[in-house]
Amino acid sequence: MITDYSKYPTTDAAPIAVNMLESFRAVGYSIEAAVADILDNSISAGAKNVWIDFDWQGANTTFSLKDDGCGMTNNELINAMRPGSRDPNEERDVNDLGRFGLGLKTASFSQCRKYTVISKKQSEEPVFWTWDLDYVYHYAKEWKLIASLPSGNWNEQIQNLSSGTIVIWYDMDHLLKGITANNQKAYDKFLQTMERVKKHIATVFHRYIEGNKIKIFFSGREVEAWNPFLTKHTATQSFSEEPLNNGKIKVRGFVLPHKSKLSPEEFRNAEGVKGWNAQQGFYVYRNERMLVGGEWLGLFRKEEHFKLARIMIDLPNSLDGEWQIDIKKSVARAPFGLKDNLKAYASMVRAQAIEVYRHRGKVIQRNNTTQHFQPVWLEKQKDGKRYYEINQEHPFIALMDLQTVKPLLRLLEETLPVPLIVINESENPDSFFRPFEKVAASNELKELLKAVYTSLLNTNTPEQAKSRLLLIEPFNEYPELIEHV
Repeated sequence: MITDYSKYPTTDAAPIAVNMLESFRAVGYSIEAAVADILDNSISAGAKNVWIDFDWQGANTTFSLKDDGCGMTNNELINAMRPGSRDPNEERDVNDLGRFGLGLKTASFSQCRKYTVISKKQSEEPVFWTWDLDYVYHYAKEWKLIASLPSGNWNEQIQNLSSGTIVIWYDMDHLLKGITANNQKAYDKFLQTMERVKKHIATVFHRYIEGNKIKIFFSGREVEAWNPFLTKHTATQSFSEEPLNNGKIKVRGFVLPHKSKLSPEEFRNAEGVKGWNAQQGFYVYRNERMLVGGEWLGLFRKEEHFKLARIMIDLPNSLDGEWQIDIKKSVARAPFGLKDNLKAYASMVRAQAIEVYRHRGKVIQRNNTTQHFQPVWLEKQKDGKRYYEINQEHPFIALMDLQTVKPLLRLLEETLPVPLIVINESENPDSFFRPFEKVAASNELKELLKAVYTSLLNTNTPEQAKSRLLLIEPFNEYPELIEHV
């Protein structure tokens, strides 16, 4: 219910144009993320080809992104350049890659003080507008676009397309302020930055490129997709896809080949720009566009033993809010209610990855009907409410006299401080110890591990028992202890 404010006085509190525009510059984009955000608009506009280029002139360098999408009319272009041009809560086309109506503006301003967009609808004349922060600051003092084009053959380029759009950045002060065109060291550094941008594009949009949905050209050369999962390699092991959240979310794990199964070139390519250890983890996609790559989403730590594990998560854009997708499309956080499911699935993939790591590429047969991840706590639901129970099938708990300890287990279940945990998790997710992380508890953990291992030996070989331990919480967090149990 909306309060009736008709009897109250009101006053205008519109943001000051130059202050707000300058604030856009501090959103925190890297140049790689900024270029990807601009490219999102090209994909949403139905482009089949995108050309990314630059003209090195030191501080006067221009950087451009041209597409052959549907283009815009004058009114559509003005609206596209208006900050907050769309409601982030509105229902969008399932293939739409935007959300806030800020991407073009924040991405561009994060890299330059001036940018121009020139666009052409089919069978219509091109239209263009420019944002110039210095003009707004020194002269307009208002939200004013300028109908101007930077020097160059931009009009000729757009006329050669039946329809399309060109975004042009210039006065790139964050990267090139005060740099002269003959500064070779600065030029070499700029080329290295452009190479990072190209690799980022190859990664973020690899599924679009592989599916022939779009061709991207960087400085005249077609960009080849970088697929983090090595799906075409015969030694890559893939898990079955698991639907979550009533089928809205799809999760699929991959265990990459051991180094011994890869050629030197394949090994270097598969490690990407961050290296093997950094590439392990979840890869979160929205509409096939990668948002986050190589992160365990706070569920695990990155360790050498698990560097072969990579897991794909596919989201629809209708879950942006739940996953806290940010303006830069480079941050995603798993909802609290899905963390147990993701952790259980990831533990199976990680267990397989460590087996491949330990056995130098040997393919270990998985029997998903008999080997499941065994958490200590189980998430349950009844009458629409969520609660948690201790897993009495957990191998260590199963060793106990359940009749004796059942009252204690019941007490723990009924008094678990879920609200407090949720609050602390949302406010400071990195403030928790992992199980038995405190040094004082290390011997206790080893005793627990030894007890469960000894029990498993009754029905398993030593190697099988160690494989089982990798699927049991909290031992799955300590593969180095399992190796030497």
